[in-house]
Amino acid sequence: MRILQERLSKYDAPQKAMEAGIYPYFREIESDQDTVVKIKGKDVLMFGSNSYLGLTNHPKIKEAAKKAVDKYGTGCAGSRFLNGTLDIHIELEERLADLVGKDKTLCYSTGFQVNLGVVSVLTGRRDHIFLDELDHASIIEGSRLSFSKVLKYAHNDMHALETKLKRCAPETLKLIVTDGIFSMEGDIVKLPELVRVAEKYNATIMIDDAHSIGVLGKNGSGTSSHFGLTDKVDLIMGTFSKSLASLGGFIASDKDTINYIKHNSRTLIFSASMTPASAASVLAAIDIMVSEPERITHLWSIANYALKAFKEAGFDTGRSETPIIPLFIRDDIKALLLTQALLADGVFVNPIVSPAVPKEDCLIRYSLMATHTKDQVDISIEKITKAAKALDILG
Repeated sequence: MRILQERLSKYDAPQKAMEAGIYPYFREIESDQDTVVKIKGKDVLMFGSNSYLGLTNHPKIKEAAKKAVDKYGTGCAGSRFLNGTLDIHIELEERLADLVGKDKTLCYSTGFQVNLGVVSVLTGRRDHIFLDELDHASIIEGSRLSFSKVLKYAHNDMHALETKLKRCAPETLKLIVTDGIFSMEGDIVKLPELVRVAEKYNATIMIDDAHSIGVLGKNGSGTSSHFGLTDKVDLIMGTFSKSLASLGGFIASDKDTINYIKHNSRTLIFSASMTPASAASVLAAIDIMVSEPERITHLWSIANYALKAFKEAGFDTGRSETPIIPLFIRDDIKALLLTQALLADGVFVNPIVSPAVPKEDCLIRYSLMATHTKDQVDISIEKITKAAKALDILG
């Protein structure tokens, strides 16, 4: 056996979890991503999806994707930089710029590639990148590819951020990258305070709106709009795989910044462009999001209802204030056991355990869609509470 195979063969954590009957990943779904999905022929309530507006099976979006395939084919066979730019990509970028209130946008084939390709290319060897300690993995990976010094600050702690900023030489570029809505905790960045600190030290702000587009701001345009601070945020990143029911991502900024990224971001230049069907799906999803504001209104109504109900049932929901509701279990094994018990009882949730988070912070991630009904939420909370009590999670 070669050295690589010998080393990797010792990794058996997944096998041990499977043997114990608590392995919770790669669960096969046999239907569309709706509030009810099919798993092994059984109906299961879905509370583990990022489809916040519930648009993944919308007929207008599916029809737009089909028409795009008929017109452009199934792929672009190249990168945006060379032969992979279609007129529909340009149309989408113009629409996104208008949505988030920036001069220009640039589309990538995944959201992960946006952060990887943008965070890594903006700063140099003498510069600094500041990350919230709970930033998404794609931001962290992007910072690792940069030659800059990377500094993490305590979650949403602007005093901690300022303490680190004041140590930097005034002439260096200082890039602050933070999630808008934090994807596991469900809280929102303290953007007004962050802007105040950034302006004091002449720092640049980049907001990851992967979980904010379709949830926060006017017409679902994101965190900066939510706070009325779009002109104070330098770069806005977003994804299409959540509220916008497709696949891909974008970065929005002023025209000079986009021009630089367009010609220097390796994940753009050396990756195939997003498919025509994906681009057409996003355009249709934006149309629906803007023309049907009641979706976002209902999403918030059902989220506030569920958050209140979980707290009354005795769950620790942390700092959540959005449709992402963490149920802190603080015990890896109990979190996995709870996940499996719920799946058997017809409720799909996601366990977040170590090493993704410290063991004392492990949780069940419960997320809502605009298409969830109050009855579905009630059923899920009743079943989650019953299972949690059986495992002595609630006492």
